Amino acid sequence: MSSIKSIQTGLITATFLLSLTTIKTKAQYILKQADQQFELYNYNQAAILYEKAYQKKQTLHAATRLADTYRLTDNYPKAESWYAIASAMPESTPENTLYYARALQNNAKYQEAKIQYQKYASLKPASSQQQQIWIASCDSAAYWTANPKPVTLVNEKGLNSTDADWGAVAYQQSIVFTSDRNLPAQAGTISRKPFLKFDGQTKLPDPNHYGWTGNQYLRLYQKKEADDSLKLFPINPQTNYHIGAATFTADGNTIYFTLTRIPKKIIRQKGQPATINLEVYSSTKDANGGWSKPVPFRYNKVNEWSVGDPFISPDGNTLYFVSSMPGGKGGTDIYSCSKNADGTWADAVNLAAFNTTGNERSPFTDQQGNFYFSSDGLVGMGGLDIYKAGKTATGLGTPVNLGYPVNSPQDDFAFNLSLKGNALMASNRPGGMGSDDIYSFTAKMILDFKLQGTVYDRKTNQPIAGATITLNKQGGNTLTSQTDSRGTYKFGLDQEADYNLKAEKPGYSSDGASLTTMNLSTSTVLHKDLFLETLVLNKPIVINNIYYDFDKSNIRPDAARELDKLVSTMKTNENIGVELSSFTDSRGKDQYNLWLSQKRANSAVQYIISRGIDKSRITGKGYGETQLLNGCSNGVKCSDAMHQLNRRTEFKVVRQ
Repeated sequence: MSSIKSIQTGLITATFLLSLTTIKTKAQYILKQADQQFELYNYNQAAILYEKAYQKKQTLHAATRLADTYRLTDNYPKAESWYAIASAMPESTPENTLYYARALQNNAKYQEAKIQYQKYASLKPASSQQQQIWIASCDSAAYWTANPKPVTLVNEKGLNSTDADWGAVAYQQSIVFTSDRNLPAQAGTISRKPFLKFDGQTKLPDPNHYGWTGNQYLRLYQKKEADDSLKLFPINPQTNYHIGAATFTADGNTIYFTLTRIPKKIIRQKGQPATINLEVYSSTKDANGGWSKPVPFRYNKVNEWSVGDPFISPDGNTLYFVSSMPGGKGGTDIYSCSKNADGTWADAVNLAAFNTTGNERSPFTDQQGNFYFSSDGLVGMGGLDIYKAGKTATGLGTPVNLGYPVNSPQDDFAFNLSLKGNALMASNRPGGMGSDDIYSFTAKMILDFKLQGTVYDRKTNQPIAGATITLNKQGGNTLTSQTDSRGTYKFGLDQEADYNLKAEKPGYSSDGASLTTMNLSTSTVLHKDLFLETLVLNKPIVINNIYYDFDKSNIRPDAARELDKLVSTMKTNENIGVELSSFTDSRGKDQYNLWLSQKRANSAVQYIISRGIDKSRITGKGYGETQLLNGCSNGVKCSDAMHQLNRRTEFKVVRQ
């Protein structure tokens, strides 16, 4: 019996080991197939195969690649789930933690994302600047979400489909946009990454379907306002693959667009798939309305780098584009080219002030010269965010995030202005009709308001450097800056807001002003100059037109108006202490005049205190007829006008 049992046990063990070997071999085969599809950008097929491989054997490689496929197809919920799994597995890489943080951020889980960014920094210390951007993005996104801009996004359902729709631009009473419609979209897929990668050794890419998304290739569509018709834009791009991201000259006669085509000579590396990059082409309309054969852009280099997202400036003299060419800061950088007199393009200039180690996309300028673009390398909500660099006297200002709900935790890009002045953009945020949808909103939200001015010495009219300028938004934040060597200052202003402005410097009286952006319908630079007066202790300053009824001390309305000016001065100069002095003329008994002037001084002091000035900051003293300004003393005959000169109220600064 023991021998039989031994044989049986051996058979069972052998069968089990054979089974394990078969499962392992099959899992390895499926994993190899999945890796091949992944390398060819066929992410939808790769995800199916990685799922099967992971079910057979839970490896770090399968989990990581599953997370990567969902990240690359912008399926943020699944990317979060799989990066959570992969980052927790033994021998996981720090990059899995980084991508886990990004997926959490894409899903608006900002506090959780912040924790994972901090964890990544401990696993693989990055530059302090990059760490600050990650942390600031989580904090800023939470703030922007809680404090949305007063704007409502409208899903342009007449343009959108269940597939990817983006890149809408105005063109002669119509909208031209990019789409991969006509095939059902698969959940979580997008087609904003139109690079081609294929075997390259035996066959070309499928001319009907794009492996990255499973959809058709991108095409340009046109929808006219007059008849609401939708059709392919009538150019002959001479390619079976992607066509998209178009821009037109102001006269509508030249189009610049992005495409992918198979070059005559493909540079291959042995055993590696071939990669075809993006290119920019232009086409010109002839007298009959037909479009010419596409002309390649100077910087196309299809086997080495991509060039895309063209935008031609309103004057037609500058072409903006993005490229992955060497020498940039990150993935894709924004460049510009100026047009030479002979129509050729000058050397490209890297717009270094706006480029980051991440990806910059979708450059655009408006008629006022303001510059818009998308980036995933600046402080943002997650994915690509839209930024604006306002036009200034010396160039372009610092990029400003357009905030929520224009931006979202997902990708927001392709900003443009429609024929009616509304803003157009694209986003793959939840709640749309497809993977990428076209949205519109009123352009008033993006109006640009600035405040500039100079601080002067009131007496010499010379500019004052180093003065402290405080800008208080009523019901909002307070900003502070100092005047430069020319006495100038500047601030950015919000829309529909009231402000209080103050300038101060030790040794000077302060000055202030009020301003508003309420009901302003165009971008505006407001100018406010302020004037400071040198403070001299114990120097009398006459308050004009302080009159009292005969033999009375109550404050009349005309006197109140003058005292309100002193109240304003004391509120603007919060540290000064003031002595208010009251004087009479020589008529009447000396002792009575002294008593009356003191009573009048006390009344003026009480009035000022009633207007919100702390009583510790002001005192009143009556001097009667003891400090006459002329010779109109007792017994001297003088006119009423000469006596009136002595009936006055003064104040002097006694401390600062």
